Amino acid sequence: MDTQVTTKFKIHKPTNEVFEAIVDPAKIGNFWFSSSSERWKQGMSITLRYDEYEAEAVINVLEAEENKKIVFSWGGESDEETVVTITLKELDNASTIIEVNESGLNEDDPEIVNKMLGQKEGWVYMLTCLKGYLENGISDLRASLIH
Repeated sequence: MDTQVTTKFKIHKPTNEVFEAIVDPAKIGNFWFSSSSERWKQGMSITLRYDEYEAEAVINVLEAEENKKIVFSWGGESDEETVVTITLKELDNASTIIEVNESGLNEDDPEIVNKMLGQKEGWVYMLTCLKGYLENGISDLRASLIH
């Protein structure tokens, strides 16, 4: 069985602005990672950095459909690869439903519940930061969460 977590938010911005915030390296640092090595495009490997945590991750963009969907895999370097699907649904010219679904979590892992809660918490936090950035220009929430 495929174990997954899903998170949905409504953002009061059109889908093209939400999509660009994620794929544009000049924007992602305002709400999620410190930096992205380049624009997210299908078939590319992108290096993401969290300077605050001295961490780096590589994602593989499996699909990128402009203003509609982004699919990427990550975690392969730690043997815990999952697939993240971000879908954007435009409600009107000014609002978007963004849904993040992360699948491929190992249901046989004795820590599965904690990992699922951690991933869900991370996605809720990222989407909160994205909403604050796009709707209100708040760019200092990113990396504020203390573990």
